[in-house]
Amino acid sequence: MADFTSSFGQDSVHPVPRDRRSMGFFSTFSLWVGANVVVTTVFTGMLLVPDLPYLQAIAIILLGSLVGGVALALTGNIGMRTGLPTMILTRGAFGHRGAALPSAVNTIVLIGWSWIQAYMAGLSLDHAVEYLTGYSNVALFTILTEIIVVVITIYGHRGIERTENLIATAMLVLSVVVFGYMFMKFNIGNLISMAASEHPQLTVMVAFDIVVATAFSWLSSASDYNRNCRAERTAIVGTYFGYNVATLVAMGLGATVSGFSILGNMTQTYDPTELIGQANPALGFVAAVVIFLSVVSTNVMALYSATMSYLAIFPGHRYWIPTAVMGIIATAGAMLQNWLLEHFQNFLLMVGTLFIPVGAILLTDYYILRRKNYDALEIVTGHKKLYWYRNGVNVRAYLAYIIGAAFAYYFSYVHTLSTGATVLTFLLTSGVYWVLMKVGASAEGESRAEYGLGEEA
Repeated sequence: MADFTSSFGQDSVHPVPRDRRSMGFFSTFSLWVGANVVVTTVFTGMLLVPDLPYLQAIAIILLGSLVGGVALALTGNIGMRTGLPTMILTRGAFGHRGAALPSAVNTIVLIGWSWIQAYMAGLSLDHAVEYLTGYSNVALFTILTEIIVVVITIYGHRGIERTENLIATAMLVLSVVVFGYMFMKFNIGNLISMAASEHPQLTVMVAFDIVVATAFSWLSSASDYNRNCRAERTAIVGTYFGYNVATLVAMGLGATVSGFSILGNMTQTYDPTELIGQANPALGFVAAVVIFLSVVSTNVMALYSATMSYLAIFPGHRYWIPTAVMGIIATAGAMLQNWLLEHFQNFLLMVGTLFIPVGAILLTDYYILRRKNYDALEIVTGHKKLYWYRNGVNVRAYLAYIIGAAFAYYFSYVHTLSTGATVLTFLLTSGVYWVLMKVGASAEGESRAEYGLGEEA
């Protein structure tokens, strides 16, 4: 088993043995809190107010997180049961060669996340340093931030886990402080009674769709971390509870900051340090430190998962090399600055277009078609060709992916649906894949064993 051990600082796509796993309930809970109490999630909450009344926005955040968190917990559970990262798991549905496409797509999407987070962390660090010294240089602090991210990521999952345990606790405590200060400084009654925008850009259903999409954006990474969980029940509960607590705190903070900035006739900003710092510079400094730490922790997770996705295509490469290269790419992308913020909502929609169909196919294949039965070692080595399909590619998975991605693109960019497209894309792709795999194979007289589905109908 030594060859298939994920060693400290030398992580790989091989299964993590159960006796080498380190994550219990608190570690799992902390990891998903640290991943989501972050400024990008705060910004998502800001999108909802003033298009929606404040209390309605909070209700949408809660409901959307509860729904989206189910898919997140189930995806992470596949990693816990197999010990494998997410993208190598897609070989089960797409085939050994066919999984290269979703892995490549995921690598690109995660580098995009790292771009955004590197810039936002640089902004927060700049705010903190400027408060202490008067010196401001966003570009420099963005570069320094990404260097920190690369160094932590190179140490692998064990380093990330230890960092998240500390940061998550600090962020929750300080988030309560920030919330408390805002509610003492500003009138919560005015926020609750504030009228919604007369010309909203978001409907209730689109807002719900965006919140669900935030959870779905983590599907590509869930198993990368939960494969280190010791027990199935604690992994599911820790992931679900941690994600929902974090999202309610972060998106709720965003909605609150947005509403108070409008009521105070201030410039609307995604950054709570802007709002709090105007009223109390010292507490604005604290908020900047909290946001900096949270974004660094999330960016580390994005870079780590991007590396795992790359290694799913090129498993023979050394772990630290793609980590360093992608860190450099993310730093260069972060220099785009204002373009990132202007297109952040479209980026969320792009995540849905490119990856949500993959998540739907993976969950359908594992839980419904294969009844929670993957041969982890075979997925990695392919010696028995149990997941080979035809020439290493499952054409039916590709067809379902194309249909799902085309649906998501058309109804997100060309003809926007009043309901949003995220949930519908997931359900459509799942249904199409199930039909193509189970009904189509029977109609063509093919054996179910050929597709790894078992002999029984």
